[in-house]
Amino acid sequence: KMEENEISKLSFEEAIKDLQKIVEELENGNVELEKSIELYEKGAKLRIHCENKLKVAEKKISKISLEKDGEVSVIDSE
Repeated sequence: KMEENEISKLSFEEAIKDLQKIVEELENGNVELEKSIELYEKGAKLRIHCENKLKVAEKKISKISLEKDGEVSVIDSE
């Protein structure tokens, strides 16, 4: 649970960086089985966190509209 709480506080960029480190470590192949499982589990949590951050960003972007006169407006439907 502590790990999930720590992950939830990461920015998208920090989470991606951590995920890249995990992928490199696993691809290296010099990790014991138990450690590999732990890393894989953390990587899965980081992936979900990043996907959620992207969904939030997509929602924000979808509310931005460029008007014919070049002005930018934000659709506030909530």
